[in-house]
Amino acid sequence: MGLAGPIQPILKTVAIADLRPTQMTVGLREVERKRRDWARRNEASAAGEFLGAHMIPAVIGPDDQLWMLDHHHLALALHLEGVEEVLVSVVARLAHLPRKRFLAFLDANNWLHPYDARGRRREWKALPHQVGKLEDDPWRSLAGDVRRAGGYAKTTRPYAEFLWADFFRDHIGPRKLANKFDQALREAIELARGHGARHLPGYAGVESD
Repeated sequence: MGLAGPIQPILKTVAIADLRPTQMTVGLREVERKRRDWARRNEASAAGEFLGAHMIPAVIGPDDQLWMLDHHHLALALHLEGVEEVLVSVVARLAHLPRKRFLAFLDANNWLHPYDARGRRREWKALPHQVGKLEDDPWRSLAGDVRRAGGYAKTTRPYAEFLWADFFRDHIGPRKLANKFDQALREAIELARGHGARHLPGYAGVESD
């Protein structure tokens, strides 16, 4: 997800366990890739510099709780690697809003993605309370790998990868995705460049009438 506009940094660390997710799922393959990347940086003593350059954008909500708007994969990877605290940056201060109005505001601004691992929209109350409770959506992992392979372009549109995940979900079955990921990836790259994906953000195929 991408965010636009000025970001005001908070110059203090925040416990990862205290951050509320604004989405329900991640791609665990992508989380594992970020874990490996973190482990390499940690061994090379570049961990502090990396954390300083990757602050978590967040909104202050009711009861002064911080709701993270991006970097869910990174936050979960760090959590699983035993990192307890991260730096955050504040996009909006909305602690004065009642919870229902706060969540409605996030939803209206596309800062909320309450969709489960099957791509179904759920009620706001179903959102996990901690990053450790995020569920795996393997099609989200597929969407990330397709983008890195050049199947479509990176975009600032919020939750673009989830739109691609839903597209692939309609075309590639769970058994193939689980047992033949490389084959599923090749098929997904071809699908991403096909005419049927032209409505999706970052489409990199050839438009035709």
